[in-house]
Amino acid sequence: MAASMSTTPGSSAGKTVALIVAAGRGERAGGGMPKQYRPLAGVPMLRRAVRTFLGHPRIDAVRVVIAPEHHALYHAALDDLASGSQSLGPAIDGGAERQESVRRGLEALADDPPSRVLIHDAARPLLPAAVIDRVLDALQVAAAALPVLPVVDTLKRATDTAAMTTVDRGNLWRAQTPQGFHFAPLLAAHRRAAAEGVEVTDDTALMERSGAVVARVAGSENAMKITTTEDHHRAEALLNASLEVRVGTGFDVHRLGPGSSVILAGVVIPHDGSLIGHSDADVALHALVDAILGALADGDIGAHFPPSDPQWRGAASDRFLADAVRRVAARGGVIRHLDLTLLCERPRIGPHRDAMRARIAAICGVPVSRVSVKATTTERLGFIGRGEGIAAQAVATLALPPEDEVDG
Repeated sequence: MAASMSTTPGSSAGKTVALIVAAGRGERAGGGMPKQYRPLAGVPMLRRAVRTFLGHPRIDAVRVVIAPEHHALYHAALDDLASGSQSLGPAIDGGAERQESVRRGLEALADDPPSRVLIHDAARPLLPAAVIDRVLDALQVAAAALPVLPVVDTLKRATDTAAMTTVDRGNLWRAQTPQGFHFAPLLAAHRRAAAEGVEVTDDTALMERSGAVVARVAGSENAMKITTTEDHHRAEALLNASLEVRVGTGFDVHRLGPGSSVILAGVVIPHDGSLIGHSDADVALHALVDAILGALADGDIGAHFPPSDPQWRGAASDRFLADAVRRVAARGGVIRHLDLTLLCERPRIGPHRDAMRARIAAICGVPVSRVSVKATTTERLGFIGRGEGIAAQAVATLALPPEDEVDG
């Protein structure tokens, strides 16, 4: 798509920050919570939006502007991403209106200002990376950049209930986000608008008011804005249609030694022995980790947490499983089902089955209904039958975006 370019080149040096606006309080999309925190195919919309920018090689940092009363929702959706990345800074408290929230976000960046800033709405969680690239490319020569889509429907203007006129759609476009800017001019435009009481519907309007020419780049139908319940259903259908199903298997075994309890699926069970291993020897969680990594084609538990590394001595295995879950999320995937089978003569698994399912579900962030735990014996055959060890096998079913998926 042709773009209208500024005659003043922008600097290509310095940092680029993505500022995601998520301070809305509306619940029109359903789910009993603000739409940016509602799960979309199992993942909160805000998390999807943040993850897109964290995973982009041309974005140096991500900040999110939220409603002051939403900190608990924010931390529930993003805390593990924040702990795993220095690029995601603390949340910024927004204002009553979007324009005020953006200005507060920019002011929070002003002490260490980036060269460029992308303003994005959390309500557009399916943004393709290619749109980010197009916006950043345009900023190399333009004062601002706006992704747009052409208006394809015939437009009518109603003057009253009986009279309507047709509007020429030839020069009309649908504006999307992220909108790209050089940081200093945008902050100055926001400060000026606040001082003068000027209200606009998006940030490029402030730049236009300052006399800047905004570059036009191609947007994407996938970057739709989710506002209503119908929008949410349409986005979920789009996601589910694009996901491919992957199945991985895992198997692990640990011998029994002296002790008074075993840890299985994160649950401590009294026993006349303990499982022996470099970590806590939770054979159940180890099998689940390998099943998830297998579905991701991402090695095995030993590759990521080698027993030769002293930092994992005695480590709780829920850390390993949480890391595998994080890898699924980083790929844009979701866990559909986990099936675990324990092989042992003792202890009896039945009394602890529900606790195990609940613990696995909590670690993985999935409903308990997606976790199965079963147990069987070997009819007293082999090392398991002799009570010398416990084994586990697991199957993980994931839904992942195709690796060769390309946005047009």
